[in-house]
Amino acid sequence: MSELKNRIDFVYIFDVQDGNPNGDPDAGNLPRVDAETGMGLVTDVCLKRKVRNYVQVVKEGTAGFDIFIKEKAVLDNLVNEVYVTEEVKAHQDKAEQKDAAKKLLCDKYFDIRSFGAVIATKEKQGQVRGPIQMTFARSVDSIATAEHSITRMAVTKEADVDKERTMGRKSTVPYGLYVCHGFISANLAKQTGFDETDLDLFWDALKNMFDVDRSAARGLMSAQKLIVFKHDSVLGNAPANKLFDLVRIEKATENAPRSFKDYEVKIDKDNVPVGVTVEELI
Repeated sequence: MSELKNRIDFVYIFDVQDGNPNGDPDAGNLPRVDAETGMGLVTDVCLKRKVRNYVQVVKEGTAGFDIFIKEKAVLDNLVNEVYVTEEVKAHQDKAEQKDAAKKLLCDKYFDIRSFGAVIATKEKQGQVRGPIQMTFARSVDSIATAEHSITRMAVTKEADVDKERTMGRKSTVPYGLYVCHGFISANLAKQTGFDETDLDLFWDALKNMFDVDRSAARGLMSAQKLIVFKHDSVLGNAPANKLFDLVRIEKATENAPRSFKDYEVKIDKDNVPVGVTVEELI
């Protein structure tokens, strides 16, 4: 395992066609939208969920790559399992027990090591700050939300056989190109044990996670660009926002965009600050 020694900032660009990339439960599961601008939104939590799902699939049964936040997980039980280990019980002081438990949790769970976690178990409260942070993804242009009526041919109960078939609704975005910004702290990576192997797995997840998480509701979602700014130092050589400004996305059509080909992504590599290198992983 190789320790992470460079701060990293990245731009992740993905799109959706005829699908709902992130439904809002407070709005009848309609695609999330900025009410003032009409721009589509995808939460950081949604994207991290897909990363977790990818790692859970490709690393199933591999020690050190379990997932803490997963379906039907009882977090109290998972934390208690760590507290009964000899590594934790060897310490008498509660603060030392918490530190030992945090280390074991980081060693065991990829998502804690990467994104951090809040441990809210009674008398075992604690927080792990993860090295990877991501923003909400925001669409380049405003999105048009379409609602579709759907029916089903089958019924649930015998008594409903002769009744009209159930009507339902399905919401989609005809097309949307979304941009997410991310940050990876080498300083926090050292604290959780996040290393170069974990980083490579994270990049693989961003590239391929949509292909292992298909759903009829989400339509065609695809990773289109992953632009990485790597600093020569642990704390960084330039402000992240200045680096992100070097990436420009321009519309290449006068019509409503309906594919990634309707956009052009440009990187101003001539003005990349000294001490920073840029790489396109997709």
